[in-house]
Amino acid sequence: MTTHTHTKAPLVSKEMVVPFILLVLCFAAWGAAANMTDPLVKVFSKIFTMSSVQSALVQFSYYGAYFCLAIPAAYINKRFSYKVGVLTGLGMAAMGAFMFYPASQAMTYGFFLAALFILAGGLSILETSANPYVMGMGNEQSATRRLNLAQSFNPVGTNIGVFLAATLILPSLNTATSDERSSMTTSQLKNIISAELDAVMVPYVGMACVLVFIWLAIAFTKTPDFCKKKQVSKHVDFKPAFKRLFKNTHYRFGVIAQFFNVAAQTCVWTFTIQYVMEALNTNEVSGGTILQYSMITFLVSRFVMTWLMGFIRPAKLLMATSLIAMMLCIYMVQMPNISGVWALVCISACLSLMFPTIYAIALHGLGDDAKLGAAGLVMAILGGAIVPVIQAVFIDTYSVAFSYMVPAGCFIVVAAYAAFDLKAKVRTFNKTSPC
Repeated sequence: MTTHTHTKAPLVSKEMVVPFILLVLCFAAWGAAANMTDPLVKVFSKIFTMSSVQSALVQFSYYGAYFCLAIPAAYINKRFSYKVGVLTGLGMAAMGAFMFYPASQAMTYGFFLAALFILAGGLSILETSANPYVMGMGNEQSATRRLNLAQSFNPVGTNIGVFLAATLILPSLNTATSDERSSMTTSQLKNIISAELDAVMVPYVGMACVLVFIWLAIAFTKTPDFCKKKQVSKHVDFKPAFKRLFKNTHYRFGVIAQFFNVAAQTCVWTFTIQYVMEALNTNEVSGGTILQYSMITFLVSRFVMTWLMGFIRPAKLLMATSLIAMMLCIYMVQMPNISGVWALVCISACLSLMFPTIYAIALHGLGDDAKLGAAGLVMAILGGAIVPVIQAVFIDTYSVAFSYMVPAGCFIVVAAYAAFDLKAKVRTFNKTSPC
Protein backbone atom coordinates (compact mmCIF):
# COMPACT_ATOMS: atom_id res chain seq x y z
CA MET A 1 0.00 0.00 0.00
CA THR A 2 1.05 3.58 -0.52
CA THR A 3 1.35 5.94 2.38
CA HIS A 4 -0.42 9.18 1.54
CA THR A 5 -1.80 9.14 -2.00
CA HIS A 6 -5.03 7.53 -0.83
CA THR A 7 -6.04 10.77 0.88
CA LYS A 8 -6.32 12.66 -2.45
CA ALA A 9 -9.34 10.72 -3.69
CA PRO A 10 -12.88 11.77 -2.65
CA LEU A 11 -14.37 9.56 0.04
CA VAL A 12 -17.72 8.81 -1.67
CA SER A 13 -18.89 9.13 -5.29
CA LYS A 14 -21.63 11.76 -5.69
CA GLU A 15 -24.24 9.28 -6.93
CA MET A 16 -23.59 7.00 -3.94
CA VAL A 17 -24.00 9.54 -1.11
CA VAL A 18 -27.60 8.57 -0.17
CA PRO A 19 -26.93 4.78 -0.33
CA PHE A 20 -23.78 5.39 1.74
CA ILE A 21 -25.78 7.19 4.43
CA LEU A 22 -28.30 4.32 4.56
CA LEU A 23 -25.48 1.80 4.90
CA VAL A 24 -24.09 3.84 7.77
CA LEU A 25 -27.39 3.10 9.57
CA CYS A 26 -26.72 -0.61 8.99
CA PHE A 27 -23.29 -0.30 10.60
CA ALA A 28 -24.87 1.34 13.64
CA ALA A 29 -27.61 -1.31 13.79
CA TRP A 30 -25.32 -4.32 13.91
CA GLY A 31 -23.11 -2.53 16.42
CA ALA A 32 -26.10 -2.25 18.74
CA ALA A 33 -26.98 -5.91 18.26
CA ALA A 34 -23.46 -7.16 18.92
CA ASN A 35 -22.98 -5.18 22.10
CA MET A 36 -26.35 -5.93 23.61
CA THR A 37 -25.15 -9.52 23.31
CA ASP A 38 -21.95 -9.05 25.34
CA PRO A 39 -23.72 -8.53 28.71
CA LEU A 40 -25.96 -11.55 28.01
CA VAL A 41 -23.08 -13.84 28.98
CA LYS A 42 -23.26 -12.55 32.55
CA VAL A 43 -27.07 -12.25 32.43
CA PHE A 44 -27.71 -15.85 31.37
CA SER A 45 -25.09 -17.22 33.77
CA LYS A 46 -27.15 -15.69 36.60
CA ILE A 47 -30.66 -16.40 35.26
CA PHE A 48 -30.00 -20.04 34.39
CA THR A 49 -27.29 -20.61 37.06
CA MET A 50 -24.46 -21.66 34.73
CA SER A 51 -20.67 -21.65 34.69
CA SER A 52 -18.69 -19.10 32.65
CA VAL A 53 -18.05 -21.74 29.97
CA GLN A 54 -21.75 -22.59 29.61
CA SER A 55 -22.81 -18.94 29.41
CA ALA A 56 -20.05 -18.26 26.86
CA LEU A 57 -22.14 -20.33 24.45
CA VAL A 58 -23.97 -17.04 23.85
CA GLN A 59 -20.94 -15.74 21.97
CA PHE A 60 -20.35 -19.14 20.37
CA SER A 61 -23.88 -19.09 18.95
CA TYR A 62 -23.60 -15.46 17.85
CA TYR A 63 -20.22 -15.62 16.14
CA GLY A 64 -20.71 -19.18 14.96
CA ALA A 65 -23.63 -17.91 12.87
CA TYR A 66 -21.31 -15.36 11.31
CA PHE A 67 -19.08 -18.21 10.18
CA CYS A 68 -21.90 -20.34 8.78
CA LEU A 69 -23.69 -17.61 6.78
CA ALA A 70 -20.71 -15.80 5.21
CA ILE A 71 -20.39 -18.09 2.17
CA PRO A 72 -24.16 -17.97 1.40
CA ALA A 73 -23.82 -14.19 1.61
CA ALA A 74 -20.99 -14.27 -0.93
CA TYR A 75 -23.22 -16.32 -3.25
CA ILE A 76 -26.04 -13.76 -2.94
CA ASN A 77 -23.65 -10.89 -3.66
CA LYS A 78 -22.12 -12.66 -6.65
CA ARG A 79 -25.40 -13.89 -8.15
CA PHE A 80 -27.45 -10.76 -7.50
CA SER A 81 -25.91 -7.63 -5.93
CA TYR A 82 -24.63 -6.14 -2.71
CA LYS A 83 -27.98 -4.38 -2.25
CA VAL A 84 -29.84 -7.71 -2.35
CA GLY A 85 -27.34 -9.06 0.17
CA VAL A 86 -27.93 -6.12 2.49
CA LEU A 87 -31.72 -6.53 2.30
CA THR A 88 -31.49 -10.29 2.90
CA GLY A 89 -29.30 -9.75 5.95
CA LEU A 90 -31.55 -7.06 7.41
CA GLY A 91 -34.64 -9.22 6.96
CA MET A 92 -33.10 -12.27 8.61
CA ALA A 93 -31.70 -10.20 11.49
CA ALA A 94 -35.12 -8.65 12.14
CA MET A 95 -36.68 -12.13 12.23
CA GLY A 96 -34.10 -13.32 14.79
CA ALA A 97 -34.67 -10.25 16.98
CA PHE A 98 -38.44 -10.77 16.90
CA MET A 99 -37.85 -14.36 18.07
CA PHE A 100 -36.76 -13.05 21.46
CA TYR A 101 -40.43 -12.61 22.33
CA PRO A 102 -41.42 -16.30 22.03
CA ALA A 103 -38.07 -17.21 23.61
CA SER A 104 -38.92 -15.12 26.68
CA GLN A 105 -42.26 -16.93 26.93
CA ALA A 106 -40.68 -20.38 26.60
CA MET A 107 -38.03 -19.48 29.21
CA THR A 108 -35.43 -21.90 27.82
CA TYR A 109 -31.76 -21.14 27.19
CA GLY A 110 -31.78 -23.09 23.92
CA PHE A 111 -34.56 -20.94 22.44
CA PHE A 112 -32.56 -17.78 23.14
CA LEU A 113 -29.48 -19.32 21.53
CA ALA A 114 -31.56 -20.16 18.44
CA ALA A 115 -32.88 -16.59 18.24
CA LEU A 116 -29.35 -15.24 18.59
CA PHE A 117 -28.12 -17.60 15.86
CA ILE A 118 -30.75 -16.35 13.37
CA LEU A 119 -30.14 -12.72 14.34
CA ALA A 120 -26.38 -13.10 13.94
CA GLY A 121 -26.81 -15.05 10.70
CA GLY A 122 -28.64 -12.08 9.24
CA LEU A 123 -25.96 -9.71 10.50
CA SER A 124 -23.32 -11.95 8.90
CA ILE A 125 -24.99 -11.58 5.50
CA LEU A 126 -25.43 -7.85 6.13
CA GLU A 127 -21.78 -7.34 7.07
CA THR A 128 -20.44 -9.51 4.25
CA SER A 129 -22.42 -7.34 1.84
CA ALA A 130 -22.11 -3.88 3.39
CA ASN A 131 -18.33 -3.73 3.94
CA PRO A 132 -17.25 -4.34 0.32
CA TYR A 133 -20.28 -2.33 -0.86
CA VAL A 134 -18.92 0.69 1.02
CA MET A 135 -15.44 0.06 -0.37
CA GLY A 136 -16.92 0.14 -3.88
CA MET A 137 -18.64 3.51 -3.43
CA GLY A 138 -15.72 5.48 -4.80
CA ASN A 139 -12.07 5.39 -5.74
CA GLU A 140 -10.04 2.52 -4.27
CA GLN A 141 -7.41 5.02 -3.13
CA SER A 142 -9.87 6.19 -0.47
CA ALA A 143 -11.39 2.75 0.27
CA THR A 144 -9.66 2.21 3.63
CA ARG A 145 -10.63 5.65 4.94
CA ARG A 146 -14.17 5.29 3.54
CA LEU A 147 -14.67 1.96 5.30
CA ASN A 148 -13.22 3.39 8.52
CA LEU A 149 -15.61 6.34 8.25
CA ALA A 150 -18.61 4.04 7.80
CA GLN A 151 -17.36 1.79 10.60
CA SER A 152 -17.03 4.88 12.80
CA PHE A 153 -20.80 4.78 13.17
CA ASN A 154 -20.68 1.16 14.29
CA PRO A 155 -19.63 2.24 17.81
CA VAL A 156 -22.55 4.68 17.83
CA GLY A 157 -24.66 1.53 17.72
CA THR A 158 -22.46 -0.24 20.25
CA ASN A 159 -23.02 2.58 22.72
CA ILE A 160 -26.76 2.36 22.16
CA GLY A 161 -26.60 -1.41 22.64
CA VAL A 162 -24.60 -1.19 25.86
CA PHE A 163 -26.84 1.63 27.12
CA LEU A 164 -29.95 -0.47 26.51
CA ALA A 165 -28.37 -3.45 28.25
CA ALA A 166 -27.20 -1.29 31.17
CA THR A 167 -30.56 0.45 31.65
CA LEU A 168 -33.13 -2.17 30.62
CA ILE A 169 -31.49 -5.55 31.26
CA LEU A 170 -28.87 -5.45 34.02
CA PRO A 171 -30.90 -3.43 36.59
CA SER A 172 -33.80 -5.89 36.11
CA LEU A 173 -31.75 -8.85 37.34
CA ASN A 174 -32.94 -10.14 40.70
CA THR A 175 -30.29 -9.84 43.41
CA ALA A 176 -30.85 -13.43 44.59
CA THR A 177 -27.68 -15.54 44.44
CA SER A 178 -27.49 -19.02 42.89
CA ASP A 179 -27.70 -20.58 46.37
CA GLU A 180 -30.77 -18.50 47.22
CA ARG A 181 -32.40 -19.42 43.92
CA SER A 182 -31.81 -23.12 44.53
CA SER A 183 -33.74 -22.88 47.81
CA MET A 184 -36.78 -21.18 46.21
CA THR A 185 -39.97 -22.94 45.27
CA THR A 186 -40.58 -23.69 41.58
CA SER A 187 -43.24 -20.99 41.40
CA GLN A 188 -41.03 -18.32 43.00
CA LEU A 189 -38.09 -19.11 40.73
CA LYS A 190 -40.31 -19.12 37.64
CA ASN A 191 -41.66 -15.66 38.44
CA ILE A 192 -38.18 -14.24 38.91
CA ILE A 193 -36.82 -15.79 35.71
CA SER A 194 -39.88 -14.65 33.74
CA ALA A 195 -39.37 -11.03 34.81
CA GLU A 196 -35.67 -11.18 33.99
CA LEU A 197 -36.21 -12.70 30.54
CA ASP A 198 -38.90 -10.12 29.74
CA ALA A 199 -36.26 -7.46 30.40
CA VAL A 200 -33.94 -9.21 27.93
CA MET A 201 -36.69 -9.43 25.30
CA VAL A 202 -37.81 -5.77 25.18
CA PRO A 203 -34.70 -4.14 23.63
CA TYR A 204 -34.34 -6.92 21.03
CA VAL A 205 -37.92 -6.57 19.83
CA GLY A 206 -37.41 -2.81 19.66
CA MET A 207 -34.30 -3.39 17.55
CA ALA A 208 -36.29 -5.63 15.21
CA CYS A 209 -38.62 -2.73 14.47
CA VAL A 210 -35.66 -0.48 13.68
CA LEU A 211 -34.22 -3.10 11.30
CA VAL A 212 -37.53 -3.29 9.44
CA PHE A 213 -37.50 0.51 9.05
CA ILE A 214 -33.95 0.46 7.60
CA TRP A 215 -34.95 -2.41 5.27
CA LEU A 216 -37.81 -0.35 3.85
CA ALA A 217 -35.61 2.74 3.38
CA ILE A 218 -32.95 0.80 1.45
CA ALA A 219 -35.48 -1.21 -0.58
CA PHE A 220 -37.19 1.92 -1.90
CA THR A 221 -34.01 3.89 -2.60
CA LYS A 222 -32.69 3.69 -6.16
CA THR A 223 -29.05 2.68 -6.14
CA PRO A 224 -26.63 3.08 -9.08
CA ASP A 225 -25.45 -0.38 -10.12
CA PHE A 226 -21.71 0.09 -10.47
CA CYS A 227 -21.38 -3.66 -11.07
CA LYS A 228 -23.26 -3.38 -14.35
CA LYS A 229 -21.15 -0.42 -15.40
CA LYS A 230 -18.05 -2.53 -15.13
CA GLN A 231 -19.76 -5.58 -16.64
CA VAL A 232 -18.70 -7.89 -13.85
CA SER A 233 -19.69 -11.49 -14.45
CA LYS A 234 -22.36 -12.88 -12.14
CA HIS A 235 -21.52 -16.49 -12.93
CA VAL A 236 -21.09 -18.23 -9.59
CA ASP A 237 -17.94 -20.37 -9.55
CA PHE A 238 -15.90 -19.86 -6.42
CA LYS A 239 -13.22 -22.50 -7.09
CA PRO A 240 -10.86 -20.30 -9.17
CA ALA A 241 -11.35 -17.37 -6.79
CA PHE A 242 -10.73 -19.60 -3.77
CA LYS A 243 -7.48 -20.86 -5.29
CA ARG A 244 -6.30 -17.33 -6.02
CA LEU A 245 -7.18 -16.16 -2.52
CA PHE A 246 -5.53 -19.14 -0.86
CA LYS A 247 -2.30 -18.44 -2.76
CA ASN A 248 -2.43 -14.77 -1.76
CA THR A 249 -0.28 -14.62 1.38
CA HIS A 250 -1.33 -11.07 2.18
CA TYR A 251 -5.02 -11.97 2.14
CA ARG A 252 -4.52 -15.28 3.96
CA PHE A 253 -2.58 -13.63 6.77
CA GLY A 254 -5.31 -10.94 6.88
CA VAL A 255 -7.97 -13.56 7.59
CA ILE A 256 -5.83 -14.96 10.43
CA ALA A 257 -5.28 -11.48 11.85
CA GLN A 258 -9.01 -10.75 11.68
CA PHE A 259 -9.75 -14.01 13.51
CA PHE A 260 -7.54 -12.97 16.42
CA ASN A 261 -8.67 -9.32 16.32
CA VAL A 262 -12.34 -10.28 16.70
CA ALA A 263 -11.35 -12.83 19.33
CA ALA A 264 -9.53 -10.15 21.32
CA GLN A 265 -12.37 -7.65 20.99
CA THR A 266 -14.98 -10.19 22.07
CA CYS A 267 -12.87 -11.36 25.01
CA VAL A 268 -12.19 -7.83 26.22
CA TRP A 269 -15.82 -6.73 26.17
CA THR A 270 -17.53 -10.00 27.09
CA PHE A 271 -15.73 -10.27 30.41
CA THR A 272 -15.52 -6.56 31.23
CA ILE A 273 -18.36 -6.83 33.76
CA GLN A 274 -16.74 -9.82 35.49
CA TYR A 275 -13.34 -8.09 35.62
CA VAL A 276 -14.82 -4.93 37.15
CA MET A 277 -16.81 -6.92 39.70
CA GLU A 278 -13.70 -8.84 40.75
CA ALA A 279 -11.32 -5.87 40.72
CA LEU A 280 -13.60 -3.40 42.52
CA ASN A 281 -15.77 -5.86 44.48
CA THR A 282 -18.92 -4.33 42.98
CA ASN A 283 -22.09 -5.44 41.15
CA GLU A 284 -23.26 -5.98 37.56
CA VAL A 285 -24.63 -2.45 37.19
CA SER A 286 -21.24 -0.88 37.95
CA GLY A 287 -19.63 -3.31 35.53
CA GLY A 288 -22.16 -2.28 32.89
CA THR A 289 -21.25 1.37 33.48
CA ILE A 290 -17.57 0.65 32.82
CA LEU A 291 -18.55 -1.22 29.67
CA GLN A 292 -20.44 1.90 28.60
CA TYR A 293 -17.30 3.99 29.17
CA SER A 294 -15.40 1.52 26.98
CA MET A 295 -17.93 1.92 24.18
CA ILE A 296 -17.76 5.71 24.36
CA THR A 297 -13.97 5.50 24.18
CA PHE A 298 -14.29 3.18 21.19
CA LEU A 299 -16.68 5.61 19.48
CA VAL A 300 -14.53 8.72 19.91
CA SER A 301 -11.34 6.86 19.00
CA ARG A 302 -12.82 5.51 15.75
CA PHE A 303 -13.28 9.06 14.44
CA VAL A 304 -9.85 10.10 15.72
CA MET A 305 -8.19 7.13 14.00
CA THR A 306 -10.00 7.87 10.74
CA TRP A 307 -8.62 11.42 10.90
CA LEU A 308 -5.10 10.19 11.68
CA MET A 309 -5.16 7.98 8.60
CA GLY A 310 -5.01 11.16 6.56
CA PHE A 311 -1.44 11.56 7.83
CA ILE A 312 -0.23 8.13 8.94
CA ARG A 313 -0.25 4.87 7.03
CA PRO A 314 -3.06 2.64 8.39
CA ALA A 315 -0.72 -0.33 8.94
CA LYS A 316 1.54 1.79 11.17
CA LEU A 317 -1.43 2.78 13.33
CA LEU A 318 -2.55 -0.85 13.42
CA MET A 319 0.82 -2.07 14.68
CA ALA A 320 1.13 0.67 17.30
CA THR A 321 -2.36 0.19 18.74
CA SER A 322 -2.11 -3.61 18.84
CA LEU A 323 1.15 -3.48 20.77
CA ILE A 324 -0.27 -0.91 23.21
CA ALA A 325 -3.38 -3.08 23.70
CA MET A 326 -1.19 -6.09 24.47
CA MET A 327 0.71 -4.15 27.14
CA LEU A 328 -2.54 -2.88 28.65
CA CYS A 329 -3.80 -6.47 28.97
CA ILE A 330 -0.63 -7.50 30.78
CA TYR A 331 -1.01 -4.50 33.11
CA MET A 332 -4.59 -5.57 33.89
CA VAL A 333 -3.35 -9.01 34.90
CA GLN A 334 -0.75 -7.50 37.25
CA MET A 335 -3.00 -4.76 38.66
CA PRO A 336 -6.60 -5.98 39.19
CA ASN A 337 -7.75 -2.72 40.77
CA ILE A 338 -9.09 0.66 39.66
CA SER A 339 -6.01 1.31 37.49
CA GLY A 340 -6.52 -2.06 35.81
CA VAL A 341 -10.13 -1.10 35.12
CA TRP A 342 -9.04 2.10 33.38
CA ALA A 343 -6.46 0.14 31.41
CA LEU A 344 -9.37 -2.06 30.30
CA VAL A 345 -11.27 1.02 29.11
CA CYS A 346 -8.21 2.24 27.19
CA ILE A 347 -8.00 -1.02 25.23
CA SER A 348 -11.18 0.03 23.44
CA ALA A 349 -9.32 3.01 21.98
CA CYS A 350 -6.83 0.58 20.47
CA LEU A 351 -9.57 -1.72 19.18
CA SER A 352 -11.35 1.12 17.38
CA LEU A 353 -9.42 0.98 14.11
CA MET A 354 -8.51 -2.71 13.94
CA PHE A 355 -11.46 -4.43 12.25
CA PRO A 356 -12.01 -2.06 9.28
CA THR A 357 -8.27 -1.53 8.78
CA ILE A 358 -7.46 -5.24 8.63
CA TYR A 359 -10.51 -5.73 6.41
CA ALA A 360 -9.52 -3.04 3.91
CA ILE A 361 -5.84 -3.99 3.82
CA ALA A 362 -6.65 -7.67 3.21
CA LEU A 363 -9.16 -6.94 0.41
CA HIS A 364 -6.99 -4.34 -1.30
CA GLY A 365 -6.51 -5.03 -5.01
CA LEU A 366 -8.56 -8.26 -5.13
CA GLY A 367 -10.99 -7.06 -7.83
CA ASP A 368 -14.03 -9.31 -8.25
CA ASP A 369 -12.43 -11.84 -5.86
CA ALA A 370 -13.37 -9.38 -3.11
CA LYS A 371 -16.86 -10.96 -2.98
CA LEU A 372 -15.47 -14.26 -1.74
CA GLY A 373 -12.65 -12.50 0.08
CA ALA A 374 -15.17 -10.51 2.10
CA ALA A 375 -16.87 -13.75 3.10
CA GLY A 376 -13.55 -15.14 4.34
CA LEU A 377 -12.94 -12.10 6.48
CA VAL A 378 -16.43 -12.30 7.97
CA MET A 379 -15.95 -16.02 8.63
CA ALA A 380 -12.87 -15.00 10.60
CA ILE A 381 -15.32 -13.57 13.11
CA LEU A 382 -15.47 -17.20 14.31
CA GLY A 383 -12.62 -16.09 16.56
CA GLY A 384 -15.26 -14.36 18.65
CA ALA A 385 -16.99 -17.72 19.15
CA ILE A 386 -13.99 -19.89 19.98
CA VAL A 387 -11.48 -17.83 21.96
CA PRO A 388 -13.91 -16.43 24.61
CA VAL A 389 -14.66 -20.03 25.59
CA ILE A 390 -10.92 -20.52 26.15
CA GLN A 391 -10.83 -17.37 28.25
CA ALA A 392 -13.83 -18.64 30.22
CA VAL A 393 -11.84 -21.77 31.07
CA PHE A 394 -9.06 -19.52 32.40
CA ILE A 395 -11.64 -17.66 34.50
CA ASP A 396 -13.09 -20.84 36.00
CA THR A 397 -9.58 -22.25 36.58
CA TYR A 398 -7.65 -19.14 37.70
CA SER A 399 -9.23 -15.68 37.82
CA VAL A 400 -10.86 -13.08 35.59
CA ALA A 401 -7.74 -10.89 35.74
CA PHE A 402 -5.36 -13.65 34.64
CA SER A 403 -7.69 -14.60 31.79
CA TYR A 404 -6.80 -11.35 30.00
CA MET A 405 -3.53 -12.99 28.93
CA VAL A 406 -5.70 -14.58 26.23
CA PRO A 407 -6.53 -11.32 24.38
CA ALA A 408 -2.94 -10.19 24.99
CA GLY A 409 -1.78 -13.12 22.86
CA CYS A 410 -4.34 -12.25 20.18
CA PHE A 411 -3.01 -8.70 19.87
CA ILE A 412 0.46 -10.08 19.13
CA VAL A 413 -0.90 -11.75 15.97
CA VAL A 414 -2.55 -8.48 14.85
CA ALA A 415 0.74 -6.61 15.34
CA ALA A 416 2.52 -9.26 13.28
CA TYR A 417 0.11 -8.72 10.36
CA ALA A 418 0.63 -4.96 10.50
CA ALA A 419 4.40 -5.50 10.42
CA PHE A 420 3.96 -7.89 7.47
CA ASP A 421 2.00 -5.26 5.52
CA LEU A 422 4.60 -2.60 6.24
CA LYS A 423 7.32 -4.84 4.82
CA ALA A 424 5.27 -5.92 1.79
CA LYS A 425 5.99 -4.58 -1.67
CA VAL A 426 3.96 -1.54 -2.75
CA ARG A 427 0.64 -2.60 -4.26
CA THR A 428 -0.84 -0.34 -6.90
CA PHE A 429 -4.36 1.04 -6.67
CA ASN A 430 -7.06 0.47 -9.25
CA LYS A 431 -9.08 3.49 -10.37
CA THR A 432 -12.21 2.05 -8.85
CA SER A 433 -12.90 -0.38 -6.08
CA PRO A 434 -14.01 -3.93 -6.75
CA CYS A 435 -17.72 -4.43 -7.11
